Amino acid sequence: MTDLVTTQAMLRREATAILDAAGIAEPRREALRLARDLEHRDATRLVLDADQVASPAEAERYLAAVHRRAAGEPLAYVTGWSGFRRLDLLVDGRVLIPRPETEELVGAALDRVRGGVAADIGTGSGAIAIALASEGRFAEVIGTDSSADALAVARDNGARNEVAVTWLEGDFLRPIRGRRLDLLVSNPPYLTDAEYDTLDPSVRAWEPRQALVGGEDGMAAYQVILAGGRSLLQPTGWLALEIDARRAGQTRTLAEGFGWREVTILDDLFGRARILLAQRGADND
Repeated sequence: MTDLVTTQAMLRREATAILDAAGIAEPRREALRLARDLEHRDATRLVLDADQVASPAEAERYLAAVHRRAAGEPLAYVTGWSGFRRLDLLVDGRVLIPRPETEELVGAALDRVRGGVAADIGTGSGAIAIALASEGRFAEVIGTDSSADALAVARDNGARNEVAVTWLEGDFLRPIRGRRLDLLVSNPPYLTDAEYDTLDPSVRAWEPRQALVGGEDGMAAYQVILAGGRSLLQPTGWLALEIDARRAGQTRTLAEGFGWREVTILDDLFGRARILLAQRGADND
């Protein structure tokens, strides 16, 4: 009796059928991405190795991931990692999946400040803090979060990427009171309750609510950061915030009302107002 042989191509065809039946967009491409990301392998190499035999353990692991994806779980949570700028980051349901817009936030921040002391408020997976530490020339980078679970992920990511970041637990600016910074960066929660309720189920059912909702009007985090952030910065220090395009004007007005200087709104690659930059200024604390 001949043993049944399962090749990589056969596995991907089965995966494509499962994903297609579940209504996943571009199921063939998604099946290949799952195989690539689970094994951290090049997609071209996977195609060239399509006739390679899969071990029973490999097939079981892959198909288990396929069924998780078919149930709606985000790809990054299924594979356990996400790319962010130059980094590979561990992610799971304790933290948000890093977005391309946040990569642009890091770039805008580094265009203003590359040295001194930087802090990332609400660090989540640690993406911003680790990118700053990796790409900048900072004497210290601090990452804060109110969630001990999120900080555990961030610490693992810092160690994984071999960068030194000071991780502090606490709400918003509290962990860094009394510090003097050159750069303050944050991608805070900025959705309203109503906006959260309309999110795609792939986000609402899986990603942490506390990292997405910024109070009834979506402005609670900005109120705290803009009110207290200036006192933490050097006179030449800069603030970089990821913002909701729907409230860009409101956020700008709030920043100017708290005395921030050189307040600028930048669009992301999709043409949406997404980043607020502001300087403390030297007039007073």
